[in-house]
Amino acid sequence: MTFEKVKEILVEELGLDDEVNLTDNLKDDLDADSLDLAEVVINLEEAFDIEIPEEDYPKFVTVKDIVDFIDAKKN
Repeated sequence: MTFEKVKEILVEELGLDDEVNLTDNLKDDLDADSLDLAEVVINLEEAFDIEIPEEDYPKFVTVKDIVDFIDAKKN
C-alpha cells in the first residue's frame, strides 16, 4: 500500500514511466536532485498526513528508505 502511493508520487513528480522499484536509488536510478526530493517530500507529507523533518531527507537514498520511513511514522 505505502509503496504504491510512493511510486505514484515519484512517477508524477519525476516524470517517470511506471518502472519504479523498491531498490531504485533516487539519485542514480531516478535522476532526482535535491529540488525534486523536496517536491516529493511535500507530496508525501500531504498524501500520508505526516511531517518529514528536513534533517531526515539525507536518509532517503532508495525508494525503500522512503517506504520504511513512512511505515515507521504511521505506526
